[in-house]
Amino acid sequence: MKISYDRSEDILIIETAEAGVIDHAEQVDDFIGHFSQDGRLLVLEILDASEFLGELFKSTLRTPGERLVVPA
Repeated sequence: MKISYDRSEDILIIETAEAGVIDHAEQVDDFIGHFSQDGRLLVLEILDASEFLGELFKSTLRTPGERLVVPA
């Protein structure tokens, strides 16, 4: 697995496989998955990564017993 960040575009790129040929991509909101022909996830791009990571860190740093609130 390889993780990189493009600061100028604010995109976090997670390469989940060392080898494979991207056949197609699918986007849901700020997430783009790049898949092989057999449906394996090869690359995940997270757009507006600084905002996503900020929310992720805020949710994991809550006090014990506090409920996790996922924004809609």
